[in-house]
Amino acid sequence: MAKGVIFVTGANGHIGNHIVADLLAHGYSVKGSVRDLNDPNKTEHVYAHARKLNCLDRLELVQGDVLKSDGWALELSNCDVLLHTATIYSTRDDAQLIIDTANEGTRNLFKAAKEAGIKRVVYTSSVAAVGSEPKGVVKDENNWQTNTELPYTVAKTESERIAWKLASELELDLRVINPSGVLGGDFIKPTPSVDFFEDALKGKWPMAPKFPLAFVHVKDVAKAHRLAFEVDEASGRFILAPHADTNIHELMKRLRELYPNSKAPKRAMPNWMIPVAIAQDWFMSLFGKDRTLTRSVVKGFLSGDSKYSSKKAEDVLGLTNWEDFDTCIRDTAEMFL
Repeated sequence: MAKGVIFVTGANGHIGNHIVADLLAHGYSVKGSVRDLNDPNKTEHVYAHARKLNCLDRLELVQGDVLKSDGWALELSNCDVLLHTATIYSTRDDAQLIIDTANEGTRNLFKAAKEAGIKRVVYTSSVAAVGSEPKGVVKDENNWQTNTELPYTVAKTESERIAWKLASELELDLRVINPSGVLGGDFIKPTPSVDFFEDALKGKWPMAPKFPLAFVHVKDVAKAHRLAFEVDEASGRFILAPHADTNIHELMKRLRELYPNSKAPKRAMPNWMIPVAIAQDWFMSLFGKDRTLTRSVVKGFLSGDSKYSSKKAEDVLGLTNWEDFDTCIRDTAEMFL
């Protein structure tokens, strides 16, 4: 018997569709929003979860644009909790669209939740809103991003601050999830957290930069969202970074060890070569290749580190049995093999 109705925005996304699967597996009914119900790439993989669990009657998908305020309160009526994951996770799309989708989407959904009588909201933020500075210090939920180089970083920081302000004004019980780099499979469109795997496996990366990153499996992110609303005493932010204080080179090195027949890079790129890589990336963009290594991206990486604490998520939400690092890598790599 279904335990309640949970509304999930961005139900087709990498995090969103795993949240749907986790909720259905734990007996909840799910109402999820996608931007286009007529696009099978935004719906079929979500419905597949319900088919696998034989519970299509507990899943409803609706169409909605978070940039528009109309209609959301009606869609949210009769739902018990809002899980707001919808955003644009990109370092390449239009900067203003990335920021507007995060900020206006948060305003529209939180106001609709209040109008619909929803009390509890779980909001998907990121360690991008926590920040990677200062170096050498383990960052926790008290830290906030100060770097404004990248639109996505600005979007996640501004929108989370908006979420906390609105929660106070609208008297919403808000819990925020701050995942690190999300790995794992079952995605339709690769996110910036995983899209570099394909080029690396094909040998397009002769060397890997030591850009600091922390990682978490998408299944743990989904579980954290459910636990955040199930645990009554939960409050505030929750960093999810079980595989912290590591970097892209260490990930690529382990990828090569797990897949010795692949062309994943073994060697690390020395810092003096990074300007050369930036110039090469710019040159290739003249021939239509999307830019991935800009000065802003590099500055954002090198100004901090990937030291984060997940202790609060472990202590309050009970997230202690994290998916291991090898599973994170394998589940991601298998999507490209």
